[in-house]
Amino acid sequence: MNREDDQTMNGLPGARLRRVTEFIDDNLARALPLADLSAEANMSQYHFARLFKESTGLPPHRFVVQRRIERACELLAAGQMSIDAIARAVGFRTRSHFSMMFHRLTGNPPTAYRAFAALRKTGGDVHEPPAENGGPRG
Repeated sequence: MNREDDQTMNGLPGARLRRVTEFIDDNLARALPLADLSAEANMSQYHFARLFKESTGLPPHRFVVQRRIERACELLAAGQMSIDAIARAVGFRTRSHFSMMFHRLTGNPPTAYRAFAALRKTGGDVHEPPAENGGPRG
């Protein structure tokens, strides 16, 4: 059983994992199919997907979506781009799909996230809207 645990912990070699995650981060605005990610790691799709999940705890597609949402959070907090532009910049074709995925992963719609990020920047000088369903705080 211990040997099985060791194998589970192996995953992708560090250099390949870094190369793939940098590739993902550098290409969030475009489609990132499994074929492209596995080619970046110089592996078959099946083998790559299995080892990537062992390394990150997430399947490649879910990892990409998570990275897209993380980048969207940064862009929303910066407040310089429209939500439509942010959706496109992080690889979503439509605002509605972006909003749905953003809400699913963060618990808040992008508009609310942006509003709360603006409040944090100003130190909360603006009155907070009432939280919906025990919504986000701070």
